[in-house]
Amino acid sequence: MSISEKPLAAEDAAAGERSRWPILQQPRGLIVYMGLLLFTALFLFGAAAALTTVTLADVVTFLALTMCAGICVEAIRRLGVPAGFARDLLGAWWFPVVLLLPPVYSLIVPIPVFLLLQLRARRALAHRRVFNATAIGLSGFLASVVWHRVAADGLWEAMGGASEAHDSLATGAGVLIAVLCCAGFTVLNTLLVALAARISMGPGATLRPMWDREACTVDAVELCVGVTVAILAQLTLFLLAIAVPPVLLLQRSLLFQQLQMAARTDPKTGLLNAPTWEQEASVEIARARAQRGYAAVLIIDIDHFKRVNDNHGHLFGDQVLLGVATTIAQQLRQSDLLGRFGGEEFVVLLPGADTSEAWQAAERLRSQVGCMEISVDDVPVSITVSVGAAVIGEHGNDLVELLTAADLALYRAKETGRNRVCLPAGRPGAPNKIPGPREGGGLPGRGGPVGEVD
Repeated sequence: MSISEKPLAAEDAAAGERSRWPILQQPRGLIVYMGLLLFTALFLFGAAAALTTVTLADVVTFLALTMCAGICVEAIRRLGVPAGFARDLLGAWWFPVVLLLPPVYSLIVPIPVFLLLQLRARRALAHRRVFNATAIGLSGFLASVVWHRVAADGLWEAMGGASEAHDSLATGAGVLIAVLCCAGFTVLNTLLVALAARISMGPGATLRPMWDREACTVDAVELCVGVTVAILAQLTLFLLAIAVPPVLLLQRSLLFQQLQMAARTDPKTGLLNAPTWEQEASVEIARARAQRGYAAVLIIDIDHFKRVNDNHGHLFGDQVLLGVATTIAQQLRQSDLLGRFGGEEFVVLLPGADTSEAWQAAERLRSQVGCMEISVDDVPVSITVSVGAAVIGEHGNDLVELLTAADLALYRAKETGRNRVCLPAGRPGAPNKIPGPREGGGLPGRGGPVGEVD
């Protein structure tokens, strides 16, 4: 082997090593962010451990709460965990640790619980488990510091209550501040996770909302249950035996809801999956026919998506799918039906849309996706879509016929250069006038073109 070949071989070996470590395939900014959080958590653990006096009562309380969390993990495993599982009620056990024990325990408690999740419930990428445990540990540590600091300042004693943190939950003021500290824990943890998601998506990608009505409801329930468990554990650890069954029941209800959602949605984009979309679209088509109304179907295909995956990797391809799905969803009305049809294809049902309106909607979606800003290592990547459209009564009378006609139109759009909209019997490029039952580009009562956000 010549000298010039050795560096190449070393580079190949190093590349092979990197390919076996998923963390090294993440964006550089995300690696730095995760490393910084982990270093902070380790530093705080060392400092807090040096200042903490370990007592038998604290250790027993910690072990009891950890065992209860382990029981919940085992229950999750027995029910089965759907792909993309994100919500749980383990905060019912994080919060008592925050309120009843010194802050250092808040950094420790996620470790055994996430190990159990990894080994017993569902395997995930190791760096994701480590990051989630770190985010929860840091959030719990800061909330616990605030809680114990308030106790050290003698707030409850000044208000006529207890003077120690472990006795403060017996007062109304203590419960109120405990709720505020736990709410801060939830907000901080959510922000840490959201920032990681934003960094991993890169510039130009759209981040999903951190909170919606359902998420806020679950967080509120988790907070109330956690504070209640802390009060019971403060009275006596034996009362944890009556706290576990209600938490398991709530966890089962939450998991069942997520299983239902997982059966209806696509895990990568959060859109309706193909079977669910077809089922709901068939109902809308039948309603339109019964009322002699209008409806249109669009099939949207990302141009050269295989080339995107080959050149930039499947992780970037997933970001493109999510970005296109989010861009399309932002341009549709609440009454429109959007789903992922498989691969790089999306389908849209536009209730009440005639040929002209369907064309305008498709052109609007095509244009907005073309304006997306997605880059790899600060190099912008252009993403375009081709769209096939079909309208009930003109190109078919049921969903199968409309999908077939729209698919033929999509094929024509791709044959004639991509990044364009086609009708089954039309030509690419918008004509001067598209015949339709109504003139103009707006839906009745909407006052704007199809695709305008309500």
